[in-house]
Amino acid sequence: MNFHSCLTRGSAALIFALSAHGAIAAPDWSKVPKRDIVVFSPGVTPLEWVMKKSDHSGRTGLNKGETCVGCHEEKGGLNFDMKRMAGKELEPVGAPKTMSFPVSLQAAYDKDNLYLRLSFKAPKDAAAGADREEKAPKHEVKAAVMLVGAKVPMAMQAGCWATCHNDVRSMPGADPNKKKYVSGASLGGEVYTDYIQWKSGEGGKGSVQLDGHVADTRVNKDGKALVKAEGENKGGQYVVTFTRKLTGGEGDLPLADGAVVPFGIAIHTDQTIHRFHHVSLGYTLGLGANADLKASKQ
Repeated sequence: MNFHSCLTRGSAALIFALSAHGAIAAPDWSKVPKRDIVVFSPGVTPLEWVMKKSDHSGRTGLNKGETCVGCHEEKGGLNFDMKRMAGKELEPVGAPKTMSFPVSLQAAYDKDNLYLRLSFKAPKDAAAGADREEKAPKHEVKAAVMLVGAKVPMAMQAGCWATCHNDVRSMPGADPNKKKYVSGASLGGEVYTDYIQWKSGEGGKGSVQLDGHVADTRVNKDGKALVKAEGENKGGQYVVTFTRKLTGGEGDLPLADGAVVPFGIAIHTDQTIHRFHHVSLGYTLGLGANADLKASKQ
């Protein structure tokens, strides 16, 4: 066998190996279980509201270690009083007509990456007074996933609610420039949340992805873990897929086989910004471990 033949065969083997690796890395979503999570318009219900007994009777249970999901999720839905949530007390600016909607979640992972897929119908009925993006690009839809550090206060009970406070922008009377934060934040001690986001772009074109974190303030950049975020809109039905490395840099929550991580999702529709989104309660993501959403090992 001459050198050219060896080189040709070696190149073919390398190409085959790379192709095979690529096929393994991309999950077959038709074989990955789905878990429906209902997102809802939270209005003015920051962490301080959640932990005030006169506002939220569930505070007692939370102090005992109970979870928001354990109390409020029933038969795949939420048992909230949506009329109260949409009223002036909890939404002084104006509530959307669609107060809640389901998001279908799927998760998978391999030795390098975590894969998350969100599918949902995006409503277009935000309240007329809700803040909308006025400067191009106008993102019709934004979808985010927030992974919560284990040492964040109430991480397992309330998830990303730990970043929502009564003094952040768009809350009544708050500083219009103050962003989300975590109390007692520490990037070195996993007292922060790691988030990734996909934005649809103006007119559904020129989509944008963010890889950031929330510690003592929200930072919309510097993450090293997000490989790509892709979204597709088919007649209002969105499918958003995230590919994220298990490990990254500062602000990227490290993940590993067997880990259970608190998480939450947020969906902005109808060009809304800031708190005018639909959010989930705090859930858990398990990488090969039992959790609210169990990622399938590839």
